[in-house]
Amino acid sequence: MTRLKMSAYLLMLALVLIISGCSTGDKAATADATKTTGLSKDEISNEAFKDLFPLQYNSYQKNKQDTEDTKYSGSVKRSKYDADKEPYLPILFNGYGFATEYNEDRGHIYANEDIRSVKRINDKSIGSCLTCKSTAVPQMIAEMGDGYWGGNFNTDIWPKAESMGHSPIGCSDCHDPETMDLRITRPSFTKAMEAKGVDMSNPTRNEMRSYVCAQCHVEYHFAASNSEVTFPWNNGFKPEEIYEYYEKTAKEKGFEKDFVHNVSGTPIIKAQHPDFETHMEGPHGKAGVSCADCHMPYERSDDKKKISSHWWKSPLKSMDTSCGQCHRDRELDKLKERVIDIQDTHMEALHKAEDISIEAHYYVNKMIVSKISEVKIKKAQEHVRKGQWFWDFVAAESAAGFHNPQGAMSSLKTSVEESNAAIRLATEELVKKGINLDELKGEIEKAKKAVYEEKDNFKKKEHAINSYFPAQQPPPKK
Repeated sequence: MTRLKMSAYLLMLALVLIISGCSTGDKAATADATKTTGLSKDEISNEAFKDLFPLQYNSYQKNKQDTEDTKYSGSVKRSKYDADKEPYLPILFNGYGFATEYNEDRGHIYANEDIRSVKRINDKSIGSCLTCKSTAVPQMIAEMGDGYWGGNFNTDIWPKAESMGHSPIGCSDCHDPETMDLRITRPSFTKAMEAKGVDMSNPTRNEMRSYVCAQCHVEYHFAASNSEVTFPWNNGFKPEEIYEYYEKTAKEKGFEKDFVHNVSGTPIIKAQHPDFETHMEGPHGKAGVSCADCHMPYERSDDKKKISSHWWKSPLKSMDTSCGQCHRDRELDKLKERVIDIQDTHMEALHKAEDISIEAHYYVNKMIVSKISEVKIKKAQEHVRKGQWFWDFVAAESAAGFHNPQGAMSSLKTSVEESNAAIRLATEELVKKGINLDELKGEIEKAKKAVYEEKDNFKKKEHAINSYFPAQQPPPKK
């Protein structure tokens, strides 16, 4: 081929590529030099992206089809209180909505459906409860300001989101509708990272592949001043650093607790789902592996185009594409055995810490009933509060310990130490009062048995307290 013919051929090829947009069957690839989709910057309907991004949209729809649990986590809508799950949670969260109903996680596609049906949402619930469920939230925050966070969920927030044509967690939560660039849409994340000292002005793409997940898969609380969703990261991501934040910074700003425990009267902090924090402190996070690398692995769609999977699931369900990016194929079977072994060890330790935390609550209840000095009771409650926090930080995250195996075991060790400290203190004082400790232990087992054997999950919490262990709630404020 002559030089002239070669030049003509290359020019023709360039024109073809420009006209076709380098498309391989996906209209998403037709972006021109301005890199726009033609969608409004305010688009929040997932269906609006369907024809532009059919491969990703179809991948997202697979979240509806995921009906198989892994050994310790789920995609099926079922209660965490089930006998093969965590049947004693109605004791540990007694006095709070999580003792009424607490279900396994399902796919993001069910977010709006599930928040409307869960019994924790009631006439007192606020807008902050919707923050990580609906695509309408960013616009609602922009329009309503602080009125969004504290707005009544049932009468104000949900109706407004519906009128805006919102979708469950989806495209616009993570992507700019005009350019499809990854973006942060929840201001709480940016505020928390900046408070931690992280420059958020120009994050890398790899960082963004975790940051978009970290807008929601995190620990948080509602600010005392305006109920704003607030991430407690000023001191760092570790459970002890977050606990220090709650004991100092949060208290100084008026937030002390999520609820008062009905058994021990202890002010408790309820951990949410600190997946980002545990991941960042774990071996994969420290190695620079992003959330999307494992939970949104690249896959071939239509046997030709490589996309990021939008079927968010456990890597155990797609080890060839998730783990296989870094680990050799012949290692995968052994790797799966190793993951399960880590999770088995973690769950055994988790349940041990859980049992001791339950026991500590009941010992403190007996201290109160026996009229032990308030100073001693308060000291015991401080141990109970800390013990439950370090247990819950592990229990509430989604990896059954795998995000940070060493950190999870360390946290559970601290939980056991704190709960046992409460029991020792209580024992010393109860012995002085002549309390029969064998009888006390027997009554604890009776209460646990009653909760376990109750078939109606909504009634389990009622058996955590009884005539021997009466409810311990502070008098209502006048």
